[in-house]
Formats: sequence, structure tokens, C-alpha cells
Amino acid sequence: MRIGVVMPQTEIGSDPAAVRTYVEGVESLGYAHVAVYDHVLGADPSVHQGWRGPYDIDTTFHEPFVTFGFVAALCDLELVTSIVILPQRQTALVAKQAAEVDLLSGGRFRFGVGVGWNPVEYEALGEDFSTRGRREEEQIDLLRRLWTERSVTFEGEFDRVTGAGLAPMPVQQPIPIWLGGSSDAAYRRIGRLGDGWFPQVVPGERLEAALSTIAEAAEGAGRDPGSIGMEGRVSWTADGGLERARDHLGRWESAGASHVSINTMGAGFASVDQHLDALAQIVQ
Repeated sequence: MRIGVVMPQTEIGSDPAAVRTYVEGVESLGYAHVAVYDHVLGADPSVHQGWRGPYDIDTTFHEPFVTFGFVAALCDLELVTSIVILPQRQTALVAKQAAEVDLLSGGRFRFGVGVGWNPVEYEALGEDFSTRGRREEEQIDLLRRLWTERSVTFEGEFDRVTGAGLAPMPVQQPIPIWLGGSSDAAYRRIGRLGDGWFPQVVPGERLEAALSTIAEAAEGAGRDPGSIGMEGRVSWTADGGLERARDHLGRWESAGASHVSINTMGAGFASVDQHLDALAQIVQ
């Protein structure tokens, strides 16, 4: 089981030096990968009355592709989006951006995608929130073709490409696509299309039920369910700390996770050094 970290997007601030310190520190501790979350825009609660989202207009998020262009030069970690909200972005542009990150990192990019939950972002980016599931499925097919074929002609419900292609191509052909999601529809999509997935449940009955749905969909599509990776998430909490983190790592290993990310956001840390100190305790 490969163990990585979740970059503390909402707490790391806007100083590039903090990003450098964090990723270099994570690599020096022996972690395998760094994952980042994605939000383009935050909603203003004073405009969107009754807003209940976990993030708002003041929550900091670095743009994943640009951030990884910077990070690729700083370390040899695997770079993981966990996740990019794919249907609110232009497919061909995403293909180009992902290919560039993969190229600059020497093939160390794992592309995690999902459909998201925030209609405010979809509106601002000119995409339809109500069709996001269907659009993601079509996008995954087109992305893989753009990453592996010199010239692509494609006509779908949402995208059209006529005799066009990327140059340069990514190192990985295709770049692995991992999916997020917590609905039966998402689990079936993972089984049919995903190279891996990011569970939003902890090991237990709900995870087993999700794995069963994924396996059934994979087998129906002629795929081996055992080939689909699984990345669990372990959160360091102020009340649980090291003991809780190690216990949850063991649970994910027993559940068959191929990867786990340690998330230190929300633990009350005021500096990058405190995030790194917690991560150091886990690997001691």
C-alpha cells in the first residue's frame, strides 16, 4: 500500500514558498504522492442565502494543473488530483493540461476526476450541472483518445473534435484516470471506466457494498475488478491524532487499498511546519 498526503489547500496560503516547503518536506519524509483538491470558484454566502457547502468565497484553492507544473520541478512525488471536477471544464483543454503535467513530471501524474457538487461553479464556467454524469463518461473516452491517438475525430453529445490532436503527447498513454463519487451511479461508472477510485466512506459495510457494485459493473464491462485501484483517506484530527491515524491506516490496508492519503486539514494547525510534524509522526 502506497502512502501519500493531501496538500492542505485550505490552509497553506498563497505564498509559493509554503508550497515548496510542504512538498519538499513530504518527499523527505518518504511519502509516495501528493494529492490536491479542486475548486475554481467559491460561492459568496451573502448572495447565496442558506449556503451549506463546506467551502465558500474565502476558502483558498490553488489551481491543480498550474500547481503541479510548479511542483513537478520540486520533487519526484507522484502528482494526484483528488479530484478535478471534470464536467465543468473543456475536455480538449483538460487533455492538454493533463498531458503537460504528465510530460513535465516524467509520467508521474494520476488524474482523479469527479462530477462535483457545486452548481455555482458550473454556472460561472458555462456548463450544465444537470448533465454532469453523462458528460463525465463521454469526456473520459475522449481524453483517452486524445492522449493516445495522433489525430482524433469524435462526435458525442457534448464534444466534437474533427481531425485534431495533441502535441506533445503525455509520457503515459493513456494517463490513468481515477474517479471519485459516492452514489450507485458513480460506483457503476468506476467499475466500467475507472483505473481506480477514491472512496468517500470508511472501511466497513458501506465500503463493501460500494466494492460489490463496482465489481458487478466491471465484470459486466468485461473488466477485472481486481485491476481497479483504491485510495483511502486518513484524516489527522485534533482529538485522535497519531493513534487514530495509524488505526485507520491499518483498516485501509485490511480493506485492500492500493493507496492511502493522509489529510491534515482541519486539525487546527497554524503553519506548514505543524502539518509536516504530524506527517513525520506517522512514518516514524
